[in-house]
Amino acid sequence: MPNQNTDINLSVTFRHTEPTDALKKYSTEKVNQCIKKYVKNPGDAHVVLSVEKRDHIAEVQFHSKGFEVTARAISEDLYAAIDKMVDTMDKQLRRRKDKLVGHKTGARA
Repeated sequence: MPNQNTDINLSVTFRHTEPTDALKKYSTEKVNQCIKKYVKNPGDAHVVLSVEKRDHIAEVQFHSKGFEVTARAISEDLYAAIDKMVDTMDKQLRRRKDKLVGHKTGARA
């Protein structure tokens, strides 16, 4: 089976914090890795990294053919917030894929 090319249009926005290449690269790699594991169609992802007082917030919105995934995480460190956000996104995408596979095979609960 040929490997399909998944084109993800990914943008990263920083709010109330200095944009760094390291954070941008880290969030881009993590989100791309998660999406490519479950999604075969091209899509758009938007990551927002922000700081509000002591809270570091990472949010992502991903749109692809017929569905949308939104995940948000708050932590004391932006890297930890990105990791939590990707975990949440991973759960949502896995649940969606399991549901699709279940419907295709005719599996009944």
